[in-house]
Amino acid sequence: MRTAAAHFNIASYGTIRKWERIFIEEGKEALFMERRGSKTCMAKKKQTKSEISEDLIQELQRLRMENEYLKKLNALVQKREKSKNKLLNLAGIARSTYYYYLKKLIQEDKYAEIKAEIQLLFQQHKGNYGYRRITLELRNIGYTINHKTVQRLMQLLNLKSNVRVKKYRSYKGTIGRIAPNILHRDFFATAPNQKWVSDITEFRIKEEKLYLSPILDLFNGEIISYSVREHPDFTLIKEMLGKVLISPLQKKYPTIMHSDQGWHYQMKEYQTILKRYGIVQSMSRKGNCLDNSVMENFFGILKSELYYKKKYQDKQEFLKDLD
Repeated sequence: MRTAAAHFNIASYGTIRKWERIFIEEGKEALFMERRGSKTCMAKKKQTKSEISEDLIQELQRLRMENEYLKKLNALVQKREKSKNKLLNLAGIARSTYYYYLKKLIQEDKYAEIKAEIQLLFQQHKGNYGYRRITLELRNIGYTINHKTVQRLMQLLNLKSNVRVKKYRSYKGTIGRIAPNILHRDFFATAPNQKWVSDITEFRIKEEKLYLSPILDLFNGEIISYSVREHPDFTLIKEMLGKVLISPLQKKYPTIMHSDQGWHYQMKEYQTILKRYGIVQSMSRKGNCLDNSVMENFFGILKSELYYKKKYQDKQEFLKDLD
């Protein structure tokens, strides 16, 4: 077998021994079947290598195309960058400034929805609402937003209130006792006469002035008493309180009476009246109109729906409409 292997140039005589065993056990045809199988196997291997080579060629072509595309794209970008730099230099604008404002333009406007609401409210009230009244209206429909943000957005939208009436301010500094803010913006009441709020506002009729002082019940927003006078003296407050506290129809007095820190509400006489009826006094924090926003809201509606819509000839005409 060794001699035969050497003669026929077969690497191992073990191969001849294997063929001999197959011939004895299975016959001559078995030898040809094995060789055909080997050829098929080899063909498959050759075919697989061919397919791999084809895939590699296609991948190489694709990468070459991408490389050419990226080269062209890079050249185009560099060309545009050079043109952009020339324009920026010509305009005297720094690259950092340019990209800062570009980023701002690309960023989504997080106030887009609120801006739309502001414009709608402004149009609904015929331009009579300023940023504070718009803030209150936004809060009434469920938005939580600072009045300074509303002011800034209205400036961006170029929305300016038509009304430029100087607001009456009753605050004259600390002249008496300042009560704590017990109400603490809790404007919800479960029954009538639990929480009352009050404030003073001014109306100009021709050359005259009128001052309104109402009491609003937070249970249902009803004005349960009010007084109107030509001067904002303490009599204005006494009349308002007297109408409701000594009324035979008034069966129950509120737990809390809230106001701002106006000088009327700091007076000992006012505080004595509240104590007499077992009413706890509450005051807004200094300079914080939102602590009494329900009254601010009422005054805003009253003026936009009554006062600003009509040019009154005299105070009698106005008082008639007010009643």
